[in-house]
Amino acid sequence: MEADHSQHQSASQQDLNNNSSEKLPSRSRTIRNKQRRLLISLCLIILWLTIVMIYQTHKPLPPGLSMEGPVHHVKDVEFLYDLTYKKPVLPIQETMIFDRVFQVIDEAEQFIVIDMFLFNSYYKEGTLYTPLSGLLTEKLLEQKKRHPTMPIIFITDEVNTMYGSAMPPELERLKAGGIDVVISDVNPLRDSIPSYSAFWRTFVQWFGQTGKGWLPNPMVDTAPSMSVRSYLKLVNVKANHRKVIATERALIVPSANAHDASAYNSNSAFLVRGDIIADALASEQAVIAFSRGSEDEFHFPQYIPDVKEEGDIEVQLLTEGKIHKHVLQSLSEAGVGDRGWMGMFYLADRQVIKALIGASKRGAELRLILDSNQNAFGRDKIGIPNRPVAKELLDASDNRIQIRWYNGTDEQYHTKLLFIDKTNRIMVNNGSANFTERNLDDLNLETNLGLNAPGDSRLALQLRQYFNRLWNNEGAPYTLDYEAFKDKTVWIKDWMYRLQEWLGLTTF
Repeated sequence: MEADHSQHQSASQQDLNNNSSEKLPSRSRTIRNKQRRLLISLCLIILWLTIVMIYQTHKPLPPGLSMEGPVHHVKDVEFLYDLTYKKPVLPIQETMIFDRVFQVIDEAEQFIVIDMFLFNSYYKEGTLYTPLSGLLTEKLLEQKKRHPTMPIIFITDEVNTMYGSAMPPELERLKAGGIDVVISDVNPLRDSIPSYSAFWRTFVQWFGQTGKGWLPNPMVDTAPSMSVRSYLKLVNVKANHRKVIATERALIVPSANAHDASAYNSNSAFLVRGDIIADALASEQAVIAFSRGSEDEFHFPQYIPDVKEEGDIEVQLLTEGKIHKHVLQSLSEAGVGDRGWMGMFYLADRQVIKALIGASKRGAELRLILDSNQNAFGRDKIGIPNRPVAKELLDASDNRIQIRWYNGTDEQYHTKLLFIDKTNRIMVNNGSANFTERNLDDLNLETNLGLNAPGDSRLALQLRQYFNRLWNNEGAPYTLDYEAFKDKTVWIKDWMYRLQEWLGLTTF
């Protein structure tokens, strides 16, 4: 009996061991299958994100963008600028741009079309600014009352709505007054931060941005709170960065924003008349078409020229990547006996930097007035990208390229102006575009004017006077020597700037 019992126990133990040995491979297979499915899922996600990145950085632009308008011949062009400077230590401001903008609005009788990147009254607490956004709002509402049937269209970027978290009161007032407000949809544009944008497009964009915010605003203290979804859209860093004012009488293309916190910035602009106004309308209609989904839903004002084009000044409307093309072309023509001037808020585009170095090697005398990139709307910055770029230009040209810093305080030298002076003729490029990849490589929406004029024209004289005044500090300390912002850590900033450019993780 004991032997039988022992044999029975042994058989039972054997069955148990057999069952356990069968279950172990089964569990192991289950774990391996789960790991395999997880790996396949991960590979599919990575493959999808890679496809999204490639497509969204190379996809066709919406129709009407990257525009190179026809060359128009005009008799006169108005050069406008704003300057804030110290004399001797108290701040002085000279304003021309919005004074002229308001006058042009008052004179309009057929239509007004404005595209303005920054348009709000938010600013850092404890500071006072000219209420530019409020003044422009009042002007447009007054004109709408005078001409109730006249179309007035105001196009702007969603940065002013805190990416869907709150509508600024200025835009609310315009809408209530019968003015057509268009918030640009930048999603159809190519992505400038591919790695993040692929994630955002795949997992986030479907939820939208509308809704009450509860997170502190990262841009300015007095602005409304933002939602998490608005934050995620902000990090996507894409913009309608244009600044355009068009009526049937005039076209103004400035570097200036109608933005309270930008009111003291130094800027430049040109006012032109004639058929080029139709080009500006076409470029703005393109933005409305892809922002609202259909051109048929929106009746855009028509410009009918009433004067024959004549004159010896050539002017051309340029948007997005075509600005880049013309800037590089102008620099490629600069050589011995020519002087090149640049007034620039952000200089970082690698092709423009190489073109500057090339022009210097060919014998062109280049003089650059740059913003020191130490302040943005009351917040401190560390000098990227202009300080490392300035050092690179000096080193690469054996100090032949000359650089001075605009002598600003809390305001910015926000100008985006290139002036090639060939004595007998001049080439000019000015508008919304900083000379950075984001502004010049068909990523942001941008508008500039390209001009070509005789060297003895009034325009050429005005530009020479403007740059010589700032460079030579005629009447006030407008600019500082390069040494004023030379620092020992510039190599770190150079490394940071180049890494940011390579990864696309820039705000400039």
